Amino acid sequence: MKISKGVEMLHIEFHGQIIHPTLLWDQEMAVLIDTGFPGQMEDLRVAMEKVGVPFDKLKVVILTHQDLDHIGSLPDILQKYGNTIKVYAHELDKPYIQGDLTLLKDGHLKELPKGKVDDILTDGQVLPYCGGIRIIHTPGHTPGHISLYLKESKTLIAGDSMYSVNGIIGGIHIPTALDIDEARNSLKKYLELDIESVICYHGGLSKDKINEQIQKVISEP
Repeated sequence: MKISKGVEMLHIEFHGQIIHPTLLWDQEMAVLIDTGFPGQMEDLRVAMEKVGVPFDKLKVVILTHQDLDHIGSLPDILQKYGNTIKVYAHELDKPYIQGDLTLLKDGHLKELPKGKVDDILTDGQVLPYCGGIRIIHTPGHTPGHISLYLKESKTLIAGDSMYSVNGIIGGIHIPTALDIDEARNSLKKYLELDIESVICYHGGLSKDKINEQIQKVISEP
C-alpha cells in the first residue's frame, strides 16, 4: 500500500498472519524496515518488485527489534547481498540479532537466525536516507525497540510498539511486551510529532486523529 511517494507498506502473509515491513526508496537506493519471518526473502523480493523496486536496489536494512518475525529473513538477505547492504539496529537488541545472546522471546527454538548489525542506532538520530529517517528509542516491547519517523510524509513506523485493527490503533500488545509500563511511557514520545499516518507491523495503517488515538492508549489503565 502506497503511503506517500517513496513510502510503501508491504503486505506479506505467513501461515495466516499478515505482517507489514516498510519499504522506502528514491532514485539512488531502497531501505527495508524489518525482514519478516525466516524464509521470506522471496516474498519480500516479489512485494518490492510489485511496486517497481528491484531487490538489488536495497542498500539498507533497519531492524525495529530482535523478534523472529522482524529479523527472520536477514541471514538469507545477507547471504545473497551482504557485501552491499548495511544493517542498523539499537545497541540493546544488537547482540540478540547477531546470535551472541539467545532471543528473549524465541530462545526455545532450536534454530535461530544469526544476522549482523553494522551500525547501532540512538534515540533522536537522523539517518540521511530517503529524505531523512528519525530514530525514536521506544523500549518496552523489547529493550532495544525503535520506531521511525519520516518527517517529509509525516509517517510513523511504529514497529511493535502498538498494533492496529481495521485502521484503529488497538494499543500495546500486552502478551508480547516485556515491560508494559516502559512500553506505555515510550508512546509519549509520539505526542511530540506531527503524525498523519502510522504503520503498525501487525495491523497495518492508521490515519485518523492519530494523536488522540495514542493519547487514549497512554491513558488506559
